[in-house]
Amino acid sequence: MSERALRGTRLGATSYETDRGIDLAPRQTVEYACQNGHRFEVPFSVEAEIPSVWECRFCGQEAMLLDGEEPEEKKTKPTRTHWDMLMERRTREELEEVLAERLAVLRSGGMNLAVHPRDSRKSA
Repeated sequence: MSERALRGTRLGATSYETDRGIDLAPRQTVEYACQNGHRFEVPFSVEAEIPSVWECRFCGQEAMLLDGEEPEEKKTKPTRTHWDMLMERRTREELEEVLAERLAVLRSGGMNLAVHPRDSRKSA
């Protein structure tokens, strides 16, 4: 007889338990608003740390906590350029000296720019 009672139901897809007699954890509702004017509420546990920024349910933008503190901006390192890294290794005087040496080699004809060393190996 018990087999017939379950026949035709979607086992696992539907829960037959109820929430009667169960005490839920204490909650608080927090309101957020995004730049597009959307307002929505998010339930949190009373013990939870409330984030100051939450993703808007409607448009996906960052929503700010109403009556909350502004989030702290994270410190970011300035981007290091090739020049910055070069200046960490050499002084300006050293760079001018290297430049003068390379220009002297070019002017004396010590480097033939028309033929690349790898190109000359292929033809030989």
